[in-house]
Amino acid sequence: MTKILTSIVLFCLFSVISLSAQTDAGQITGKVTDDKNAPVAFANVLLFNAVDSTLVKAEYTTEEGNYQFSQVPEGRFRIAVSYVGYADASTGELTLRAGGAIQAPAITLASAATELNEVVVAARKPLIEVRPDKTVFNVEGSINAVGNTAFELLRKSPGVVVDNNDNIILQGKNGVNVYIDGRPSPLTSADLAALLKTIQSSEIEAIEIITQPSSKYDAAGNAGIINIRMRRDKRLGANASLELGFADAIFPKYNGAASLNYRDKTFNVFGKYSLATGNNWSFFNLYREQSGQTFDQQSTNQNGFTNHNIRAGADFFIGKHHTVGVLATGFLSDMTWDSKSKTLISEQAFGNPLEVLDALSENDGKRDNLNANINYRFDNTKGIVWNVDADYGVFRLRNEAFQPNYYRDPFEGNILEERIFATEAPTDIDITTFKIDHERPLLGGQLGVGVKTSLVSTDNIFNFYNVENEEYLIDPERTNQFLYDENINAAYVNYQRQAGKWGFQGGLRLEHTHSDGRLTSASPTGNDKVERDYADLFPSAGITYNANEKNALRLNYSRRIDRPRYQDLNPFEYKLDELTYQRGNPFLRPQYSNSLELGHTYNYMLNTSIGFTYTTDLMTALTDTTEVSRSYITEVNLASQRTWNFNISYPFAIAKWWNTYTNFSGFNTRNQADFGEGKTIDISVSAFSIYSQHTFQLPWNVSLELSGFYNSPSIWGSNFRNREFWAVETGVQKKVLQGRGNLKASVSDVFLSSRWRGVSEYGGLYTVASGGWESRLFRLNFTYNIGNQEVKAARRRNTGLEDEQKRVKSEN
Repeated sequence: MTKILTSIVLFCLFSVISLSAQTDAGQITGKVTDDKNAPVAFANVLLFNAVDSTLVKAEYTTEEGNYQFSQVPEGRFRIAVSYVGYADASTGELTLRAGGAIQAPAITLASAATELNEVVVAARKPLIEVRPDKTVFNVEGSINAVGNTAFELLRKSPGVVVDNNDNIILQGKNGVNVYIDGRPSPLTSADLAALLKTIQSSEIEAIEIITQPSSKYDAAGNAGIINIRMRRDKRLGANASLELGFADAIFPKYNGAASLNYRDKTFNVFGKYSLATGNNWSFFNLYREQSGQTFDQQSTNQNGFTNHNIRAGADFFIGKHHTVGVLATGFLSDMTWDSKSKTLISEQAFGNPLEVLDALSENDGKRDNLNANINYRFDNTKGIVWNVDADYGVFRLRNEAFQPNYYRDPFEGNILEERIFATEAPTDIDITTFKIDHERPLLGGQLGVGVKTSLVSTDNIFNFYNVENEEYLIDPERTNQFLYDENINAAYVNYQRQAGKWGFQGGLRLEHTHSDGRLTSASPTGNDKVERDYADLFPSAGITYNANEKNALRLNYSRRIDRPRYQDLNPFEYKLDELTYQRGNPFLRPQYSNSLELGHTYNYMLNTSIGFTYTTDLMTALTDTTEVSRSYITEVNLASQRTWNFNISYPFAIAKWWNTYTNFSGFNTRNQADFGEGKTIDISVSAFSIYSQHTFQLPWNVSLELSGFYNSPSIWGSNFRNREFWAVETGVQKKVLQGRGNLKASVSDVFLSSRWRGVSEYGGLYTVASGGWESRLFRLNFTYNIGNQEVKAARRRNTGLEDEQKRVKSEN
């Protein structure tokens, strides 16, 4: 396999280097001045496709106010210019012939400063940008994002649904790959949710939703990619910002952040620290009918948290074409999690109470993640680009639990039996990645090739204790260690070209995976060693057709994979109480998906799409029974899932002071599987979600925002039927202190409607689950900016650690 990868990589690189760089691409030049005819230096200059408004290239003006776009393919374009203190300006449509060169009309920026209080009015990003290849949710432009975490923002993102178990669903499909600054996270749902809950909205610039990634991206994620772009200060000189936030519901919560940045023509140094602390509350109810008995469990949960986020780095600009950068990030979280539950156990036939189970679960945990990245970029501004990234990341997850269970007489309340347990579950995960990406013009288009290798090592220990007379006695039958190592080597080639009204993109990615899982325990389980070695090809292709100035069509296809998350392979039993627990499945297989999507864009704004996805060996959660009275949740492979989806998005201005965005996503899903007699699954559901946001610009530098979402009844996991789920939020924002200060206040879930409920029937088990959390929150946030306010286009980079980070999991 290594020889095959090497041969492909060498062939791609040889082809790239040996082919002539002669193309029919052209160039566009121009100049930007102010209203006094003085050149404007370091203004942002963006080149857009005039047909579908996609961004082609971004540059900034020189000290003389000049700019140049090189290696531009034939087509129709427009140019937009922005700079702090000036009103935005743009050109009309420009037509560039193959191999031609044009001088754009001079662009004059008019001052946007008002004399009243000497306030400088800066250009504001649209809340939602709908592009042919992705949808961008600009968090900086949202008032209701104030005080939210990254996880809460996902609930507000177009086409995204977060279910009651913190799983992220995009266009009706699980298997979303979450990136942070272009870097996939290795965490599974519980830990990914915990990590995203440590990131405050003030640290986020935008959330990108990519439903059809090209072969340049890792093949993981059948539903696509959600990329959370962190904020980077783009101002020249020295500057800083301070933030304080408060939220209150059942328990108060506090957050604060400070950032520093220095940037000039030769280097950029930046750093940020944020802190969030407080307590959260939630409730969970579980009703079961099993083996002639009913189990009616009601529980409340409270968790305390203290989260530290650290981000620091530097970019060094060596000449005009070379950049070397270093980046370090840290997410450190200390938490407690306490649950109290009461379960009434009765006869199913007559309803006679048999006993009551009182259970506690007291947990102390830590989730620490540290990442380091070294990167190099070469860009000759003529289309030849090299990117090299080396990454190393560590995850240290710790959890200690004390779980007493008391069976009581349902009438007298006296203890009939007690079982007291304690567990220790440390997990160490080390991830090393290295990747090279290269782009260059070829035959009138752009060729991209690249390679990547990743090494992952996980060490999971589970110590189970029986507590008798306050003495901790280790249970060797339930104590074990699970080691998992994985190596993925990948290579890709991608080519795209615009030819008149037609655009073409095609790519192929090869990934070879070798994994080795080893379980050490006192009792052989038959799951002691699971080793896999497999290679796959993942093609992707797209065609666009620009019928006229207002209509564009696109057709995309991709094949993708979702590998099991590391700890979902671990057969440990994580107890919720004496009768309910969760465990992994070492025989879980990867799932494969083939997706086809047809889309249409009208007038640069109205986007519609219809898509179909067929998934084999679908990985999903399943609730099953064991030992008469116990039930558990585990990950299994279903035979298949078929999903049709329809999406429509429309951002527009109703009036100069009223902007709105609405997104509708509908889908039909069918899950099928056969696990033996009485355990078949064949369930189909049609569902939809709606998200709408309205922003009102009021006098006195005040903005008002109203937003809401509605998720219709749907499916969770393999066979849970959920009821509808919706919420409305409102917020207000005011600029203060001569525009350097920003005060925001908001209320989430105004009608306290974010309560979930699901019903399942499978294998003789009837289950009704429901729950909720502190969804109605009052938030207050204040931000103050210090230093130079000039803006210069900032470098943005993706590293190589992204996909692996999505597959790490820790339990609450």
